[in-house]
Amino acid sequence: MNNVLGFPYLFRGALDIHARAINDEMKIACAEALAALAREDVPDEVAVAYGRKLAFGRDYIIPTPFDPRLIHRIPPAVAQAGMKTGVARRPIIDMDAYTQILKGRMDPTAGILRGIHARARAAQADIIFAEGDDPRVLRAAVQYQRSGMGRALVIGRENDVRDKLTAEGMADAVPEITVYNAANTEHLDDYKAFLYDRLQRKGFDRADIHRLAARDRHVFGALMLAHGHGDGLVTGATRKSAHVLELINHVFDASPASGAVGVSAVLNKGRIVLIADTLVHEWPDEEDLANIATRGAEIARDLGLEPRVAFLSFSTFGYPISERAEKMHRAPRVLDARGVDFEYEGEMTVDVALNPRAMEQYPFSRLTGPANVLVVPARHSASISVKLMQEMAGATVIGPILAGVDKPIQICSTVSTVNDILNMAAIAACKAN
Repeated sequence: MNNVLGFPYLFRGALDIHARAINDEMKIACAEALAALAREDVPDEVAVAYGRKLAFGRDYIIPTPFDPRLIHRIPPAVAQAGMKTGVARRPIIDMDAYTQILKGRMDPTAGILRGIHARARAAQADIIFAEGDDPRVLRAAVQYQRSGMGRALVIGRENDVRDKLTAEGMADAVPEITVYNAANTEHLDDYKAFLYDRLQRKGFDRADIHRLAARDRHVFGALMLAHGHGDGLVTGATRKSAHVLELINHVFDASPASGAVGVSAVLNKGRIVLIADTLVHEWPDEEDLANIATRGAEIARDLGLEPRVAFLSFSTFGYPISERAEKMHRAPRVLDARGVDFEYEGEMTVDVALNPRAMEQYPFSRLTGPANVLVVPARHSASISVKLMQEMAGATVIGPILAGVDKPIQICSTVSTVNDILNMAAIAACKAN
């Protein structure tokens, strides 16, 4: 406790006032600030780190190391105590400004990602990286393994993987990575038999099956996952998402009819919001929208969030009237009939969903706080929303997370960076656990 929660913030406050000494009053102020913080509502990013919502009680009596509030709550308390007891050589005049400076020193999005990576390290999952011919994927695979999250299983040709890692200046990583392909697996016949059973009545003969299983890395990776030869799959960095999803459907039931949904996590300014459906449903009706909401809520809980779902539109609670908004108005009624166990409301504009002041205009709303799962009318609007946040606001995007499928499958975008791919692998590891 002292090394993680006490000393760093105690010293921060002492250094910022150029304290002559650290006295008992400063230590007590540190302890009291920690105790007060533990009794407050715990932020979502802490829930993400631990995979569950925390609240003060027998299982949670002190703040966690991942709590982003520590940096701007403890040092000011320590500094004030130091100034009151006369050990400050440079007193802080504007404490509010000092607090804002401390808040700016820590990117809250980084805290959320650290929490996800910590859960991945606890899961120790074997993650399949399907595109071992791409240097970004190889670097992400090496980072995944070296970060202690688990084993990276790379699909590719051994010589090609070696050459690409060497070209990236990572020749020392070659012996660390486990490489799989159709030529070196003893399971190819089992894979082909499984695939033939699924596709024989869909126009595929045995030659087609061999080409898919032995030559397509996306299909081969999915077959490895389906047979338990890995715990999660990361793919899509080199091919368009729609094409990759079509290939995944050869092995898994990942269509709208089977209940699959694409959920993208958007991290920005210390908040995490899930947007759906960004991958599977082109133009969902109210039943589909209710299914999407349910899948989104499941992903939220997987991440440790208590889901609050908003059905988005350009109208709010029936006004202005529009045929285009009608299905968003009806979707909550579908959930009413199903008796689901999470908060939901709609239809509403995005500002009402996310801004507490805007929500105050609708006191009858069933949401107890800002929404963290946004269900959007169609795939194109969901995709536009996510990419707009990414490009204009600098948001970190993880996903689409493919929900409603038996195994953790993450489909990257073709513009994914090494860190993006690594984050996708970490999410897959969390879901595998």
